[in-house]
Amino acid sequence: MRLIDLVRFSLGAVLAYKLRSALTILGILVGIGSVVLLTSIGEGIRVYVLNEFTQFGTNLVAVVPGKTETFGISGATISTVRPLSLDDLEALRRLDNVVTAVPVVQGNASVEFGSRARRTIVLGVNSFVPEVWKMPVATGRFLPEDSLRASRSYAVLGSKMRDELFRTTNPLGQRVRVGGDRYRIIGTMAPKGQVLGFDLDDTIYIPIDKALEMFNREGLMEIDVLYEAGTSVERLSENIRRILVARHGSEDFTIITQDKMLDALGSILDILTLGVAAIGGISLLVGAVGILTIMTISVTERTSEIGLLRALGAERGHILHVFLSEAIVLSVIGGILGAGAAMLLVWILKLFVPGLPVEIAWVYVSVALVLAVLIGLLTGIVPALRAAGMQPLEALRTE
Repeated sequence: MRLIDLVRFSLGAVLAYKLRSALTILGILVGIGSVVLLTSIGEGIRVYVLNEFTQFGTNLVAVVPGKTETFGISGATISTVRPLSLDDLEALRRLDNVVTAVPVVQGNASVEFGSRARRTIVLGVNSFVPEVWKMPVATGRFLPEDSLRASRSYAVLGSKMRDELFRTTNPLGQRVRVGGDRYRIIGTMAPKGQVLGFDLDDTIYIPIDKALEMFNREGLMEIDVLYEAGTSVERLSENIRRILVARHGSEDFTIITQDKMLDALGSILDILTLGVAAIGGISLLVGAVGILTIMTISVTERTSEIGLLRALGAERGHILHVFLSEAIVLSVIGGILGAGAAMLLVWILKLFVPGLPVEIAWVYVSVALVLAVLIGLLTGIVPALRAAGMQPLEALRTE
């Protein structure tokens, strides 16, 4: 039997039993659609989180105080931690291939202007935030390059903080009170949005030495190092480690590269996507059982047809191919309709719920369609073998 004849015969059998075929296709449609939709949500979350972490650029290395890694013994972490200092910052800025670096101290304080007050995040930084964190200034300018130990009392507002405190008033040149000290506003930042729940727009930026004094801290919470494009991050990390060990006497700090962080996040989020795909696979399994059941019933109902085909000269292999192709046709139609319906739903969600992170995972779509064919093949093999094993005379007697 030619392939084209086999396909026509299978489609004819599918159309001849419309309700049964529709129910079988529906089972596969729901299964494939569930896999595609759930993996689209997983992929959307993965893309969203990775984009959040790369908003500040990709050529960054963060150094934080304290060694977070252990040495194979429970609780064997370094307990003696020397704070990161402004001298450490200057030493790192002098390294080869380093463009500049930003010190970070974060706290919470009340910001007051006239009768308005708002408790918000206060970030102590230096003048290089727009360059290192890729955050443009909307009006005015950012903090000037003052001495890190004797800076002027200037401040820069995030866009939301500007709107809350000043409404329609121009904030430039105005004075605000932050944690009991007065600061002159010299700039406002362009909207940046939230990064993993941290609202960068509801923020005020002040000089690093003022923040250290305000929050009574001995050292920095973090140093973000911006390096030149094309620089080996492994070599740079080793240079940072060498300099800080020489200054501290031991490795009582942690170097976090974006590559390692994104790799770790990517692995976690890939597992998440695989997990939701497995949940969708349960629906696919139900659809597979449906095909197996329907094909078994089909063989029983079409016993006389099988006997007639055998009497007309059809061999066992032909009968096997007929029922296998019918199962595959059903699963392929269900798979294509399921994938199409899921992708349409993803498009509708992106159109009407833009805040929901959904992205079609094309790899999983391809895998789902391949699975549809395999399901048709595997679930159809037993009924097909049963049909092919029938004796012509015995099959005709059922007529």
